[in-house]
Amino acid sequence: MDVWNPNTLPSNDNVPGNSYAFVVDVGAQPWFMSKGAMIAYYGQMAFEPLAVTSMGALVAARFSSPLYARDWVVANGRGKLVLGDRGFDINSYDLEEGNLTIRASNLLAFETGLQLKQSIVPGFLTLLGTGKFLASSNGPVMFAEPPLRVDPEALVGWADCPSPCHHYDAGWMQGFLGAAQRVVLGAQTGEERQFDFTGTGTVLIQSSEAVREDPHLVQHIESETVGLGTPQLQQLHRSLGARLTQQ
Repeated sequence: MDVWNPNTLPSNDNVPGNSYAFVVDVGAQPWFMSKGAMIAYYGQMAFEPLAVTSMGALVAARFSSPLYARDWVVANGRGKLVLGDRGFDINSYDLEEGNLTIRASNLLAFETGLQLKQSIVPGFLTLLGTGKFLASSNGPVMFAEPPLRVDPEALVGWADCPSPCHHYDAGWMQGFLGAAQRVVLGAQTGEERQFDFTGTGTVLIQSSEAVREDPHLVQHIESETVGLGTPQLQQLHRSLGARLTQQ
């Protein structure tokens, strides 16, 4: 049985033989970290919520996503910080003047050299610049080049390529067009609906279709309904009510 201490733990790497735990060497710069990701640490550290941190100027310059701001803290101090995420695999990635969009529920932490913005794709965040970030996945991650289509639940993110488009199976489309009198907004599988990637870049795909529920998606959808009039809102209400009845 291995027993770890500050001298034997690695720096900025997975715990040896353990893909579920990652060690961050905090000191030269603070880190942005998702709440709940810390499982242990050595040294002197402070974890400050973004709304009340003493580093407000840093947050204003580097973190631009109001929907997710309450779920993040700034880790500052000196020592070794051990992170985990529900027993999922954790990997580190390096961006160099890069542009990467990642599912918000998979992003665990990132260096303050990177800038975070809210993606136009619901449930995703975009990292820009140069630095290291940590992400979890349900199983190992596969890196693939476009053009390709991906099951939405298996998608972790994409780097240096255009945002994806939705692609629907022809059979599902025929059913949709022929179903004017019934609810057609139910969940689809990856065989019916995919994300379609084109251009150049890299797509990150986890080896599972298990996705963590993201409560912020409801807020995002609500913000998109501002321009709807009463008839459209009533129609949406009926459709959602029918779906709840079916479930």
